[in-house]
Parts: sequence; structure tokens; C-alpha cells
Amino acid sequence: MTWLDRFELFSTLDGVALCALVVAWFLIGWRIEHPSARHPSTSQIMAEFRREWMRQMITREPRIFDAQVVSSLRQGTAFFASTSVIAIGGVLAVIGNAERVTSVANELTLSETPTFVWEVKLVILALFLTNAFLKFVWANRLFGYAAVVMAAVPNDVSDPRCETRATQAAEVNITAARSFNRGLRSIYFALTCAAWLAGPIPLIVATAFTVAVIWRREFASQSRTILLGTET
Repeated sequence: MTWLDRFELFSTLDGVALCALVVAWFLIGWRIEHPSARHPSTSQIMAEFRREWMRQMITREPRIFDAQVVSSLRQGTAFFASTSVIAIGGVLAVIGNAERVTSVANELTLSETPTFVWEVKLVILALFLTNAFLKFVWANRLFGYAAVVMAAVPNDVSDPRCETRATQAAEVNITAARSFNRGLRSIYFALTCAAWLAGPIPLIVATAFTVAVIWRREFASQSRTILLGTET
């Protein structure tokens, strides 16, 4: 059996569902990072708070609180990176026992789906998890960079380098947070991809649900309203 014959095992609806998943993952990420000026996302609002944080840090004495906040952010990225590695290992273990999984899955779905189909679905799930891991690791590294730049902010408030260093620290911090958020979205869509094991229709439904959840949290959540200062 050639690779072309193997991919013909997937239906047209499978292809549509997979394309919808990938397109939704890309578009929701792009919209969150490039919102309209009148309706910013929660991530964009938090970016402004991070800049304000660094401005306030200049005059804060001592700066132990700021170091503790960065440390907690790094711990969060390390936790999710470790979780992603465990999840990737679990998926690879399942792929290694694909034949056994196929027999169980076919009984649950009442179908006779070849092992190759299940393997491809699991590999795509693993790719989302791998992307999440890479994003979390990079976010952890960037938060480390931000901590170093923060330490380089002069203690003398009158030093002309203070504002420049604080701005640099803020932008590195924002970049780290962006990478962290991308990792979280990859986790969300990895869980969404798991619905494909039940068929293309569940995948389409799960994709729509995931997009709705992410959209609400970024553009219509109560926390966003509070951050904007318009809570009634």
C-alpha cells in the first residue's frame, strides 16, 4: 500500500475537519494578537499592565516583590512544559501500541478503521503538544531574560537609563507572555484534536466549542471587563 492509498483511507469530511482545526487555531491566535483598537483582547490589555509594572518598578524599594512575580511566572511555564512532555510521552506510548488501541477504538466507534488512521490522528495531537512544549520552554527562557534586564535597571531614579531599561524589560516580559499564551492555545487545540478519535463531526463541533471558549475569555469575559475598569 502506497502513502497515497493510505491517505485515501480518510474521508473528505476528515480533511475538512482537520483544515477547520488548523485554520481556527491560526485565526484565533492572530485575532488575539492583532485585535481592533476599540476592542482589545485580554492579552493586549495585560501587555499594558506589564508596561505599567515596569514603570512602577523603577521607584519601588526594594524590588523583591518584582523578583518574586517573575519567579512565579517562570514556575508556571516550567509546570506546563513538564506537563506537555508527560502528555507527549503518553501519546507516543499509545502510538507504540496502536494495534491494541485500534481494536478498542473500533469497538467503541462500531467501525473497522485501519490502524494507520488512528496513528495519524494521534501524531497530529502529538504535534500540537510538541508546539505547546516549545512555546512554554521559550517563554520560560524569556522570563529569565526579563529578570536579568530588570536587574539591570539602575537604583538611582535620576539615571537616564532607568526608563530605557524598564521599557526593555517590559517588552521582553510581554514577548514571554505571548509565547506562553500560544502554548496554552496549543494545549486547548490538542485536547480538541482528541475529539477526532470519535470522528470528523465531533472534531468540527469540538473546534467550534474551543474557539468560542477562547474568544469569550479574550474578548467577553468578566475579568476583561474588570481589567478595562468598566465593571458595573
